[in-house]
Amino acid sequence: MKYLATVNGQKFEVELKKDGRVLINGEERYVDFQHISEALYSALINNKSVEALVERHEGRYQVLIEGDLYEVEVLDERQQRLMSAAGGFSASQGEIALRAPMPGLIVAVRVSEGEQVRKGQPLVVLESMKMENDIKAPRDGKVERIYVEKGQTVEQNKTLITLI
Repeated sequence: MKYLATVNGQKFEVELKKDGRVLINGEERYVDFQHISEALYSALINNKSVEALVERHEGRYQVLIEGDLYEVEVLDERQQRLMSAAGGFSASQGEIALRAPMPGLIVAVRVSEGEQVRKGQPLVVLESMKMENDIKAPRDGKVERIYVEKGQTVEQNKTLITLI
């Protein structure tokens, strides 16, 4: 089965073979993962171990790995054909709501409303489980609205910032 994954605006073709192999843009990768809890996964990717928090929001996924937040959209072959016929849509267009991947304390808000931001730019620092996590811009855009302030505690899935 083939999938089209858009990660922070970058497209990848992912093919899952019946024999368990995974091809990403035609390159074979060794991938093994285990579902640990509701949103936590442990993965072994090319012999490197990583943990990921994965949350689904409005048909997309937010994936937090080692403090980096990735906005991911995944379409299977049928969905790709339907989207193409309908004129297409991608995570690189429109409004994106960045949500808290876990409960925590807002340590810093590094941008202001109306500010232009670049992909990968830290927007908010969220402290959770005694670790500070930079919530970064998944793509270039403009900060439409900020919903949090320094010192505020937030629940998981709370909208922090919207980008357009």
